[in-house]
Amino acid sequence: MSLILCRQEPVKHPFYFEGLGIHLYSSQELCYVIFNNPLLVMEEFVDLHLIEFIRNELNMTFLALKLEKWQQSGEDPDELLCLILSECDYYNASEVNRFRQEVAAYRKMSQPEFGKARADYLFMKKQYGKAVADYERILEYMKSSKGHEEFLAKVYNNLGSSYARLFLTDKAYHAYVKSFELVSNKDVLSRIYYLSKWNPALEVKERFQTLLTEELKAEADLRMDNADEAAENAESLQVLEELFSKDPIKRLAGAGEIIQRWKMEYRNMV
Repeated sequence: MSLILCRQEPVKHPFYFEGLGIHLYSSQELCYVIFNNPLLVMEEFVDLHLIEFIRNELNMTFLALKLEKWQQSGEDPDELLCLILSECDYYNASEVNRFRQEVAAYRKMSQPEFGKARADYLFMKKQYGKAVADYERILEYMKSSKGHEEFLAKVYNNLGSSYARLFLTDKAYHAYVKSFELVSNKDVLSRIYYLSKWNPALEVKERFQTLLTEELKAEADLRMDNADEAAENAESLQVLEELFSKDPIKRLAGAGEIIQRWKMEYRNMV
């Protein structure tokens, strides 16, 4: 995958941006990625590999030298990103300053809050495997924390949603259970029900069977039926996107072939 904008330098070896899984072929593309994805470039993005790309492929020797000197000075590393945006002359001073303020706001977050914001962004960008890794790091970091039940419940919920997108239903179920045990939430309970309908082999705990009232089941079934109907005439990935559009988990009734075909494809995307 690559990102093609208006301007192209004579790049022979594009820069691979792992955060989004794309190749960059120009200074314009580099700036676009930095400006629009601050959460993905705030941690060790400007390294020797990027500086060499700027020097050798973009032929911006002076910028590469300035980046090296700034790194050696030990000053604010976030200014390296602003320096690239300014020197490439793709964004104006007002836009660069807005980017600087956005980064500063993220820096004020606690480590777990920043990690969750980054993981949520990766999820939004359909980088589910990377999101899983970030959510797991947050949980490991906070494993002995007390008094953060609501925050942890959200992390477990989003972890479950990420696993579900990867068709790892067992792991998704356990994550949702952890979320519900921390904070009883009707939406999470509905997702547990979706999983049990999607994968009947799951052994849903008896306590959840009790909590799943007929009213809740009927409401969840209606949502799933509406998703199935809306996706009836869709094909390939469009089917999956429609089924997952409103809730992290949707029943794929009658779509067994699609599930099997896309399981490997989704995992290869991680």
